[in-house]
Amino acid sequence: MSERSPLHAFTAYGIEIEYAIVDRDSLDVRPIADTLLAAAAGHETNEFADGPIAWSNELSLHVIELKTNGPAPTLDGLDALFAAEVRRVQGHLHALGARILPGPMHPWMDPLTEQRLWPHEMNEIYAAYDRIFDCKGHGWANLQSMHINLPFANDAEFVRLHDAIRIALPLLPALAAASPYADGRASGLLDTRLETYRLNQRRVPEIAGAVVPDRVGSIAEYHERILEPMYRAIASLDPDGVLHGEWLNSRGAIARFERGAIEIRVLDAQESPRADLAVARAVVGLVKDLYEERASDARAQAAVGTEALAALFVRSLREGEATRIEEPAVLAALGLGAEPLTMGEAWRRAVGRIGQEADRDVWRLVERAPLARCLLAKAGARPDKPALRELYAGMCAALDENRFF
Repeated sequence: MSERSPLHAFTAYGIEIEYAIVDRDSLDVRPIADTLLAAAAGHETNEFADGPIAWSNELSLHVIELKTNGPAPTLDGLDALFAAEVRRVQGHLHALGARILPGPMHPWMDPLTEQRLWPHEMNEIYAAYDRIFDCKGHGWANLQSMHINLPFANDAEFVRLHDAIRIALPLLPALAAASPYADGRASGLLDTRLETYRLNQRRVPEIAGAVVPDRVGSIAEYHERILEPMYRAIASLDPDGVLHGEWLNSRGAIARFERGAIEIRVLDAQESPRADLAVARAVVGLVKDLYEERASDARAQAAVGTEALAALFVRSLREGEATRIEEPAVLAALGLGAEPLTMGEAWRRAVGRIGQEADRDVWRLVERAPLARCLLAKAGARPDKPALRELYAGMCAALDENRFF
């Protein structure tokens, strides 16, 4: 999380939300993140921090990330801080004829022609990725997410937190899927972003694994089973070691040892900070419920194999909250009994258990089905570009007013 680590589990939080920069009128992507950051800082930079929310660049030049400026002691009130910073960003972009677009995928961007890599500081990392994987694709150019960083103070906390997150991970797209459109049409998936994400580095499969990470019994075992095989696998493609860092790991939850945290990465960015932070509170509540062994004991969670969790995760990308959980070991680890049920019902039961984290916005999120369903209900499976533009103009209005779509 920061130099102030170690922090104990659930005593602080780090939130990161990515946005696409688009033309104010056409909503086409605008690769001007460097211009935006320079306008805010007064000089060329890849990061700007002036308050509780910081800004930073990403691989794509049309993407800007807003993130907590160090560990936040609570999730309460963060949506208002992010909303205020969104207004600040919008003020700078207005002068450039641009704005930010919420959501995880631009619905009609052509990454083959419109992708521009960040050309300034740290460009050698992005250039290495591009040389090895070719970053002109949706899985690199068009996948805005919300990340949650949860701290751990020692080996025991790391193992318990990692176990809890593994069990929760397949359910997260059922709550947060918000990317039904790509290339100007419905993809047939509710979470197209994660489908492109899980396949974008298949040239070196050790990097993303099965997205759901394997179970480990210690930090040392994490290095041995997850990080070291990944470094060995890419070494011949990256002889200068440019990509030798724990951030190379592209699983859906990754250890960030320099922060003393585990970063959850499978959450589609939503329509507003209010919705994003409702997702964060629901996810943290579920993970904490598992971590504290209220839903099930640690032995039941540790016993669930990666293959079962990964298969469930992949199904959730298409079926969302309608995905049926049938595997007895998964049902037991989630504290759901023996009868199969849908992920939507699993979320309702989980939110009923998690106490104060389950506020009105969390319940609203669980009851509405994922945002992808709302978007499809409004524009359908075969929208033309004017219909998509109108749909995403509505998303922009939700962002500007910090409300649900």
